[in-house]
Amino acid sequence: MNDRSTHKPDADRPAAGRGKYGFYTAIAVVIANMIGTGVFTSLGFQLINIQSGFAILLLWTVGGVAALCGAMSYAELGAALPRSGGEYNFLTRIYHPVAGFVSGWVSATIGFAAPVALAAITFAAYATSVVDEGGAYWRQQVLACALIIIMAGVHGGRRGASGAMQKIFTLIKLLVIIAFCSAAIFVLNTPQPVSLLPSSADLGVITSGAFAVSLIYVSFAYAGWNAATYLSGEIENPQNNLPRILTLGTLIVMIAYVALNAVFLKAAPIEDMVGQVEIGFIAAKALFGEAGADLTGLVMASLLISTVSAMTIAGPRVLQVIGQDFVAFSPLARVNRDGIPSMAIYFQSAIAIVFIITSSFDFILVFAGFTLALNTFFTVLGVFVLRMREPMLARPYKTFGYPFTPLIFLALTGWTLTYVLIQRPVEGLFGLALIIGGVLFYIVAKSIRAK
Repeated sequence: MNDRSTHKPDADRPAAGRGKYGFYTAIAVVIANMIGTGVFTSLGFQLINIQSGFAILLLWTVGGVAALCGAMSYAELGAALPRSGGEYNFLTRIYHPVAGFVSGWVSATIGFAAPVALAAITFAAYATSVVDEGGAYWRQQVLACALIIIMAGVHGGRRGASGAMQKIFTLIKLLVIIAFCSAAIFVLNTPQPVSLLPSSADLGVITSGAFAVSLIYVSFAYAGWNAATYLSGEIENPQNNLPRILTLGTLIVMIAYVALNAVFLKAAPIEDMVGQVEIGFIAAKALFGEAGADLTGLVMASLLISTVSAMTIAGPRVLQVIGQDFVAFSPLARVNRDGIPSMAIYFQSAIAIVFIITSSFDFILVFAGFTLALNTFFTVLGVFVLRMREPMLARPYKTFGYPFTPLIFLALTGWTLTYVLIQRPVEGLFGLALIIGGVLFYIVAKSIRAK
């Protein structure tokens, strides 16, 4: 039998009578997956080598354009191949099952479990800092694990409760960002002397290796624009809704990111933010004083609940489809009466808790941006490959601006990946080791299925 025949038509969609996620819930998943720890922590690392206000905002704009181009490219693939699983589904069909499996392996380990752990720990750090300055780490671990367990319980249960929680927390997240930016306009009496307009010196900065490497931080912050493709089979009318969900969700986040970073740059001195992680807290302290900073800490903690929630919805769908295709992982494909892959949700949450307890996820996050960017690079390249190999395949949506849209994404992502390999080769080696591990697991799983 051809190795590509692992696809199970009956597994592509929930059984009759089971509900699906609506248009606004899916947009909420995209937005919440994107807006997490990245936008509130990345600026400090970017400012180490780039201290031009215009270049910083251009970073976030370029990252947003790349994400938007990627989202429109994914929309074509998602509409033509409407099965849950994201890159796992796409790469399996376009290239080879081993490519899909490795992609799913990356998504299940780095793509979701590690960021879930990071978001949960950041949530706990902000929440405990208000009542316990310095926040005892064991307390943070307990609170972070508790958040993950609660989210797993909610999203592993009924679809109605899962969707409602995601929409509510995502709406809160957007309202808080709007309120923060608006308050800054009225409260900020003396803006920092940072020019947000271009100057002649910016050209050298924009074309430098530091700018390209900084795009990895930005791309990690934008990671999640493809979240809806992980549950394509559970979205109402995915052929028509998926393109709008991906594009609108990414555009909203892009506007929010540029606005937030403009506020950060104008609110706090650059020297206070260079190399720092708690950028939101530093900016809030400059804007509202100590009391305002404490309140902001609690608010930002609440924002991260939405991030953990969204990743708990999207990530396990990759594990689910792997379980559908490989007997060795079949328990992960089990669904409850609402068609929700509860076992996969619990499994991913358990991995995230292990990361929290052992802190072993720290080294993963160093190369996560590189590995995930490599994953999306080959997926967007697949738009060209699939059009050549299957020109007669029904495509309810075709990438807007093709071929320029996917080419822009490939050019920006390829440029970034090249500079990261040159300037940060260790991260590339760790990424290669992770991929090799995925190939070995595929060989084992395939042999078990053959027997």
